[in-house]
Amino acid sequence: MMLFTFVLSVSAVPKIDIQSLPIDEGIFQRIGAGDKKALEELYNLTERTLYGYTISLTKDHELALEIMQETYLKILSAAHLYKPMGKPLAWMFTITKNLFYSELKKKSRYDTVDPHELHRDQRFSYVTDEEDRLVLEGVLSNLTEEEREIVLLYAVSGMKHREIAENLNMKLSTLLSKYHRALKKLRGFLEEKEGRS
Repeated sequence: MMLFTFVLSVSAVPKIDIQSLPIDEGIFQRIGAGDKKALEELYNLTERTLYGYTISLTKDHELALEIMQETYLKILSAAHLYKPMGKPLAWMFTITKNLFYSELKKKSRYDTVDPHELHRDQRFSYVTDEEDRLVLEGVLSNLTEEEREIVLLYAVSGMKHREIAENLNMKLSTLLSKYHRALKKLRGFLEEKEGRS
């Protein structure tokens, strides 16, 4: 039986030292008070770092820019809630990551693929082996939407089970149970395909 692995070519993203930027935490109070210059200052100070972090999540320039814009809008609307903790960039990263996961969740709900059209789908262009495509077809057609989301977030996105559980508002034990049930379905699918050949 063939082992199936997802392979993504991801360039190495340098680690970002979130303490390296000299951000005065008072800037969030100014933004919360409606100071547009303070938002511009924050943008000029953090946009490169935030872009680097966002592109490491999305692997997509356009989506990274969209999420960055949403991040700064969220900061504008929530700056008055910021509590000084000594890590303002970590707060911004949390907003960015939450927006990214929301985008992933939204796309997985509305972005379905007909397994028979898989060979034309550009998102799966990295799957060139026909047997691998059959396995991917099995993932897409034999699993429930929730199981697909869990398996693909783990296998393709490289998220950890705990992260997936947090972002899907699910207990870790429930997520692991669903993940293992999905793997059992996939094993059955593979064995059935192997039996037919």
